[in-house]
Amino acid sequence: MAALGAAGCRLKLLTERLREWRRLERRNIYKKKWASSQPRVPSTRLALHNMDMSYSLQFAELWPSIRLALLCEQKYAALLNSFGDVARTIREMERRRARDFVYEGRGEKAAPGPDWTPPSPVAAGQESPGPEPAPESPSTRQVKHSVPISPNLKCFTFPRGDITRFEPARPDSLRLLEYYLMDAASLLPVLILDVQPGHTVLDLCAAPGGKSLALLQTECCRHLAVNDISSSRLNRLRKILHSYVPKNVRTEDRLRITSFDGRHWGKIERNTFDRVLVDVPCTTDRHSVLEEDNNIFSRLRLKERQRLPLLQTQLLVSGILATKPGGSIVYSTCSLSQLQNEYVVERAVDVAKTEHNVEVCLVDLTAVQTLYSDTFNFHGRCRVGELVLPHLTANYGPMYFCKLQRIN
Repeated sequence: MAALGAAGCRLKLLTERLREWRRLERRNIYKKKWASSQPRVPSTRLALHNMDMSYSLQFAELWPSIRLALLCEQKYAALLNSFGDVARTIREMERRRARDFVYEGRGEKAAPGPDWTPPSPVAAGQESPGPEPAPESPSTRQVKHSVPISPNLKCFTFPRGDITRFEPARPDSLRLLEYYLMDAASLLPVLILDVQPGHTVLDLCAAPGGKSLALLQTECCRHLAVNDISSSRLNRLRKILHSYVPKNVRTEDRLRITSFDGRHWGKIERNTFDRVLVDVPCTTDRHSVLEEDNNIFSRLRLKERQRLPLLQTQLLVSGILATKPGGSIVYSTCSLSQLQNEYVVERAVDVAKTEHNVEVCLVDLTAVQTLYSDTFNFHGRCRVGELVLPHLTANYGPMYFCKLQRIN
């Protein structure tokens, strides 16, 4: 009897422990209704849905191929570090069968010769010259662009259809990284900016720093002002410059890094710079359909996204005002949206003239399409400027760019 009593006590104890364990397990069960911070619909899906609604109308039959390319792995190019051991890096690139698209475009397809002179600006309402002229903005005039290119810019890519990836850059004998991996289309705004020796240059929205690095690689900037309102993004830019640019080039008289609101730069330093690059914040279409982190299509950032065209217009107007008369401005985004591209340019040109009495003309970039059609897939139907479309055989972009020349 004593043995039976002891067994009963042990059974009772085990039963109580089992009940307690079950209570603890139930307490730790994941319930979706508890995870209030997790969005029901991911931001990437919201971004893709938004693009399907708008871009299917904008691009029609082109949208399915663009959509597929956006969702696939992006193709990168290697911008050679002109401050490093260039000869050795070129030999390595040639061994990998990569090609310098900047040099090939300049050498194989001739730009207008030295005797060519730009025609008088096209009057409002007339068609711009070219095989398939796009409708011209009523508020802009056009002049030709001959695409002069700095010989120091060397950017290697693999041919169309080749999905080979570049290895991470290594330090060379000078302890500088050999090359900078970037979207090759991101170099086009720097190329058409046409920085000449002795120019003062402003990169108004510089971070994370790829275009600023390319501007320094031209070795033409007498003074480069690098600005971005985000201090954290500027820290990333400083690290990039430290890894690629010698200390004697990063002096205060040649390179200035600031963190101002770019919308007010036209008041801070008006009529100051020979060249201004305005690479504005945008919806960053490729990032938005692939990454949840810092996605502008998050429901919490709806108002910020809706205000983007206004912000972009204000930044471009500020860049126009900061440019010297006769100087050039390049506006660029990594978005496909007409609201952030052509319409912003047209609105900024109108605001500059009506509110600030500053007149600018649009520069015809048809020659850029001719030079680099082997590397990029151009849209060719923009109202103003040029647009690189992502494509599986050349998965660069999206990248929109437009060049303006200040008249007075």
